[in-house]
Amino acid sequence: MSGESDDIRTVTVRIEGRVQGVYFRAWTEQTAKELELDGWVRNCDDGSVMAVFSGPADVVADMVKRCEDGSPDAQVSKVTIVDEGGTPPDGFEVIASDNYK
Repeated sequence: MSGESDDIRTVTVRIEGRVQGVYFRAWTEQTAKELELDGWVRNCDDGSVMAVFSGPADVVADMVKRCEDGSPDAQVSKVTIVDEGGTPPDGFEVIASDNYK
């Protein structure tokens, strides 16, 4: 993450709708890296996508807003912040669903 600030925000979000099999995780990774956010993204067994975004609060808010549209073929029905806080890994990565702890 570029630059340190006291205004760092970390959120875990669940994205629902047609978000698997439509390049959503790759789009999320690319977008988060462009915004210089830390975190991860993964598919969930229920068909949703879970992601953690960490960085400057305004940039995190922008990323959450972008998830409402998502990748070009996605049809997002709902984006929910399910948790605040925590310490994500440095950088951003796609996590395989079976590797999630």
